[in-house]
Amino acid sequence: MALAMTENEITLAIIQSLKDGKKNAFLEIIEELQPYDIAQQYLNVPSKHQNKFLLFIPLEQLTEFIQEIDKDIQLVVLQKLGIEKSSKVLDLMENDNLATLLTDLKPEKIEELLSEMNQEESQVVMNLMNYPPETAGRMMNNRYVWIPKHYTVREAVDKLKDFAELAEYLNYLYVIDEEKKLIGVISYKDLLLGELQDKIETIMYSRVVKVDVYTDQEEVAKLISRYDFITIPVIDENGKLAGVITVDDIIDVVIQEANEDIEKLSASGKSIDFNTKPLVAAYRRLPWLILLLFIGLVSGSIINMFSATLEQVVALAFFMPMIAGMTGNTGTQSLAVVVRGLVSNDLDFGQVLKLIIRELSVGIIIGVTCAVMIAIIAFIWQGNIILGLVVGSSLLITLIIGTLAGTIIPLVLYKFNVDPAVASGPLITTINDILSLMIYFGIATMFITRLM
Repeated sequence: MALAMTENEITLAIIQSLKDGKKNAFLEIIEELQPYDIAQQYLNVPSKHQNKFLLFIPLEQLTEFIQEIDKDIQLVVLQKLGIEKSSKVLDLMENDNLATLLTDLKPEKIEELLSEMNQEESQVVMNLMNYPPETAGRMMNNRYVWIPKHYTVREAVDKLKDFAELAEYLNYLYVIDEEKKLIGVISYKDLLLGELQDKIETIMYSRVVKVDVYTDQEEVAKLISRYDFITIPVIDENGKLAGVITVDDIIDVVIQEANEDIEKLSASGKSIDFNTKPLVAAYRRLPWLILLLFIGLVSGSIINMFSATLEQVVALAFFMPMIAGMTGNTGTQSLAVVVRGLVSNDLDFGQVLKLIIRELSVGIIIGVTCAVMIAIIAFIWQGNIILGLVVGSSLLITLIIGTLAGTIIPLVLYKFNVDPAVASGPLITTINDILSLMIYFGIATMFITRLM
């Protein structure tokens, strides 16, 4: 039913069913909706009907949609549910999502929420929260199936059936030894193709791609992308199987890391979204912009330094914004290429050298093309071939330098274990502005007698 309706029609139908108190009609509408869509419908419903929405929805769907909304709203929803129902939801929530929900809350609030849960589940969540943020240990969950190495295929299949409802993904079964150390992995496909009496240890893959609990989440994302895994196992310091990380969590990580890099590239600092208040957004942007403001004063000093040259050849002023802007743009482009490459590649000296040579070649090609075009335009406009040569050669040199600056600066920061994304676009642009003006007016001063 819901699939044949538009989003607005679904919202109106849900509101009407809540108004009329028709639970069956409500359940029929949301039956075919995905958890994300249910979450959006809950947010679309007027606040006066939200309590009835939470009352009507089945526990499993309630748990699934709560995990699709922002943390602040999750806490509000849990409070509306009351102690008994919220404790059931917390028990059903994926442990990694629950650990994320509890992060940054006050200790007393964490204790209050965990005290409502099943003791075993709350202990798992507390264990996850002992690991540093943005590590494999913090984002792993315990919704997976493991089997001893001495099991037969028949026993493995039986266990798989028993735990099918609890496991988040059934693509892989992880094999452990007597000490619970991870020693192998077997896919569901291999179980189907195996003979029922086959021993698991004879058909499993013993070369397991895995991460430890302290592996950075970006490294986990690289491994899952590299091997096209659905899940990846996590081991503790002793090699024991501690949990698994699933691809849906990795997608969240990729989006999070991309947003962080964009924020750094734009020098906007902490996260700013559509809901950020004006004062907060301004506060987060100002530190970088004030720093760049003072650095930008150097550009003014350079112009003042060459004021005599500018006064004698006023036409030079026309090309100043173009020279500075083009240099900053090429630097920012190279910076974006390098930052994106560092996320997905582990660079060695050979690759770094190859990248620098490649970007140098790109800078030369772009520089020559743009320099010839602007030299012709300057000559036609002013009828002075020397002016065309000054502007063209300045643009050529500055574009090459801008490209190399946007390439080398993030690589140097990466070498010293500093996040290269902090070499933000505005910073690269400001530095290139200074260099481009120095080169432009320097060359113009050398040819001042031929320009007049």
